[in-house]
Amino acid sequence: MSERSRLHSFADNAGLSRRVFVASTVAAAMLAAAGCSSPQEAAQGNGGDGPVKVGLVYSQSGALASYGKQYIDGFKAGLAQATNGTNKVNGRTVELLEADDAGDPAKAVSAAKDLIGKGVKILAGSASSGVALQVAPVAAQDKTLFISGPAATDGITGVNRYTFRSGRQSYQDVLAAKSFIGDAKDKKVVVFAQDSAFGKANEAAVTAVIGGAGAKVSAILVPASATDFTPFASQVSTAKPDLLFVAWAGTTATAMWGALDQQGVLSSTTVVTGLDQKASYPVFGAAGEKISFLSHYFDGATSNDAAKAAGAKITGGLDLFSPDGFNAAQMVVRAITEGGDDVEKMVTALEGWSFDGVKGKMTIRKEDHAMIQPMFQVKLVGTGPAAKPQLVKELAPEDVTPPAVAMKP
Repeated sequence: MSERSRLHSFADNAGLSRRVFVASTVAAAMLAAAGCSSPQEAAQGNGGDGPVKVGLVYSQSGALASYGKQYIDGFKAGLAQATNGTNKVNGRTVELLEADDAGDPAKAVSAAKDLIGKGVKILAGSASSGVALQVAPVAAQDKTLFISGPAATDGITGVNRYTFRSGRQSYQDVLAAKSFIGDAKDKKVVVFAQDSAFGKANEAAVTAVIGGAGAKVSAILVPASATDFTPFASQVSTAKPDLLFVAWAGTTATAMWGALDQQGVLSSTTVVTGLDQKASYPVFGAAGEKISFLSHYFDGATSNDAAKAAGAKITGGLDLFSPDGFNAAQMVVRAITEGGDDVEKMVTALEGWSFDGVKGKMTIRKEDHAMIQPMFQVKLVGTGPAAKPQLVKELAPEDVTPPAVAMKP
């Protein structure tokens, strides 16, 4: 999978290629028992009469700018949907203050502190895992609600009481990859990746998740400077794995896939990688139809009311991280409706909350704020500009649920 996809799939390391929810105790208990609800159905909370300031710190520029665009478009569509087009909650206007982190943690922290100084009680955004991990402690220190965005690092789950995520995490991606081989016991799994922090992180994730389920995991790590991939593809062919997990970044992806195909790997074993944003589909070339893709989301993966509402408001349709922005807006509305200006009430309102998102039913696990959600198996049909994803199977939330972790103080 691409390193950008890693943001959406396994960890966010290099930048190519993965959150938030009481007018009264009784009302909260009723909502929890009901399981699924919409922001409009929540009870009225306390708050002032002025606007509610929400700080959005995300990538407007830099390597992750396309992800940032998907996120903010999804957020604004979600806000419009959750407020019936008024952009008001409890009669108060939701004022969005946007800042560009350019994928730089230092810039993100500076922007977050500046926004908190301006009275912001809610921060959202973060396409970069490195950014999210730096903003989270700032939010906790200042007791500000932080809803991280596409950042996929598992480290966000349970990092502190004030931090949530609106997207999925790396563990869910790897569980989705595991679904292609069923029972992993005694299966041979090879990770094919670049010899970099990104590649090694993927190796570690697959070893922990699929290796932990009984598979025998090894890795073929390719120097980042390599341009001839035939020798490495030959090693894969000789290894004869039951599953080849590919994690790749950069402009050499097309040549790499071509080498694997020429060596017969794509025809002789199950090859899995993550499906990135629309712009990446042509990268796979003729090899695309021979690859099994795990997917966080693609346009057309779902057709529920939330997906239809988002698609109607976003020019060009939905993309990889549109759901993360849409979810974040729903969470913001829930938090304000239930908590007003009281961050502690906002946190309590989000913990354990289930709602209908673009991907389907989303549930914020109370114990560690993991976002429990569906994932997808996908195939590409067609090549080049004509390549389009086609749903193979929707993976139920319970089948891709990461283990709970202890919430850090």
